[in-house]
Amino acid sequence: MRATIEVADIFRAAGPAYRAAHAGHLSLEQLKVMSAIETCRTAALGGHVEACSDCGHQRIAYNSCRNRHCPRCQGAAARAWLDAQQANLLPVGHFHVVFTLPAEIADIAFHNKALIYDLLFKAASQTMLTIAGDPKHLGARIGITAVLHTWGSAMTHHPHIHMIVPGGGLTPAGQWISSRPAFLLPVRVLGVLFRRLFLTRLLELHGAGKLVFFGKRADLSDRRVFLRHLAPIRRRRWVVYAKAPFAGPEAVLAYLSRYTHRVAISNSRLIAFDQTSVTFRYKNYRCSGADRQQVMTIAANEFIRRFLLHVLPRGFHRIRHYGLLAGSARKVDIPYARELLNAVPPPDHATAQDPSDVRPPCPCCGGPMIVIEVFERGRQPRGPPNTMATNRENAP
Repeated sequence: MRATIEVADIFRAAGPAYRAAHAGHLSLEQLKVMSAIETCRTAALGGHVEACSDCGHQRIAYNSCRNRHCPRCQGAAARAWLDAQQANLLPVGHFHVVFTLPAEIADIAFHNKALIYDLLFKAASQTMLTIAGDPKHLGARIGITAVLHTWGSAMTHHPHIHMIVPGGGLTPAGQWISSRPAFLLPVRVLGVLFRRLFLTRLLELHGAGKLVFFGKRADLSDRRVFLRHLAPIRRRRWVVYAKAPFAGPEAVLAYLSRYTHRVAISNSRLIAFDQTSVTFRYKNYRCSGADRQQVMTIAANEFIRRFLLHVLPRGFHRIRHYGLLAGSARKVDIPYARELLNAVPPPDHATAQDPSDVRPPCPCCGGPMIVIEVFERGRQPRGPPNTMATNRENAP
């Protein structure tokens, strides 16, 4: 069922004025995201008419935009991705590790997204692989699935990496070694190495002239100013957070389904929109208990600005795999690890038969729906369906 308020409604109502007011200051990717969300599951993208083979009930199903920033399109994308990942899950506890950048670095990332986000991935993954491979800690090569989030709950710019890590790995001798039940790696040690790796490479990027700065941060182009900007965080502890392991592979998949394809804000968090302001729910992590869930109202143009902060550079991969789960090693290492763990082989999804009909059943009688007409972008069906009800769910 369609949510009462959607991000698309806000973009359609306030988007034209926002684009006019910020002409020349929005990137092509941001403009594409706005257009995709506004036209998602509307006649602008075409669709088809379905009819129930039992009772004759008809409905219109418009095509989805399939943009990775669209709140309406991520459910199907997440399900497809999770189906492909089930074969890579090992029957061990999995840990959730989070690497967060200080606010001073987030300011630099604002105008250097591709470089800084990529550096965040590289520094965080190398930190985990290095400390895990140290014989003083685990002494093994681990697997990592890493997901980039760039937002806080209020849609502010807050880049951080979520990692899902199996509790164990392969030793240099080819044996499986498990971590302690509730402990993977020391977070303080991870934080120190993460800080050193990240800052070292950040200074290299600055020295090579690859970083750009605008507006209030234009002075950071000067090497001395840049070093003074980084001085406080050289001594500060960088936050690396590790949660207790999940209760089995099924819980890992449930968690991943919430995190891998999440966007800056979901439609379910929107409360009200009056054409000029937007009210939504968010979590204030400085509070605890019932006070953590709070409500915020901001102007519609500020809502759009915050949403567009999190549009990723073209071609940037926000889900990456390392170690045992890296693409080059996964096909060999995961089956070998399963063999060492005496695990049952996963089902062969490649040979499994797909369901013949993925369309929702008829809302009247539950019968199967069949396509009776297809219409192209910008067109409408030749005639209205035999019921006033329409369905804007994604066309297969």
